[in-house]
Amino acid sequence: MPFSIEAPEVDESPQVGETPLQTARRLALLKASTVGRRHPEAIVIGSDQVAEMDGAAIGKPGGHEAALRQLIAMQGRTVVFHTALTVLRHTGERVCSECVDTWVSFRRLPRDALDAYLRLEQPYDCAGSAKIESLGICLVESVQSDDPTALIGLPLISLTRMLADYGVAVPATSG
Repeated sequence: MPFSIEAPEVDESPQVGETPLQTARRLALLKASTVGRRHPEAIVIGSDQVAEMDGAAIGKPGGHEAALRQLIAMQGRTVVFHTALTVLRHTGERVCSECVDTWVSFRRLPRDALDAYLRLEQPYDCAGSAKIESLGICLVESVQSDDPTALIGLPLISLTRMLADYGVAVPATSG
């Protein structure tokens, strides 16, 4: 199916008093509506993911030492990844939104193994410092979710259902 990607260029900072779940939902809607205003006839998809441990958001580490601290803190713990999704068409003023949660239980690993993972993967732009779709799988004990694609950042089961509500068949049918 033809599509284009456009960065919304929005401030992703959490608002004061906002929970990680609320942040993910707000940002998915903000991203979709920002791009939707630029392309009012298009069906626009916005998504955002916020990781949460002990009620606090786990951000993108930005560098090696911060990533190592995150991975050490998550060892033997379960982190919930809130992946929010919004689909809209600006001209119709119709909005579909939902959030898929994924619970990830992390293994306990020696510090040198965590360090080696970070040097190989360099996941410094990922909340929680782990890319499950790559070497980050070695950090994980288990994953629980209604939509396993949500952890990668776009819940495709939900997206397929939401697109059908807009008349977009996946897979596309002819005739």
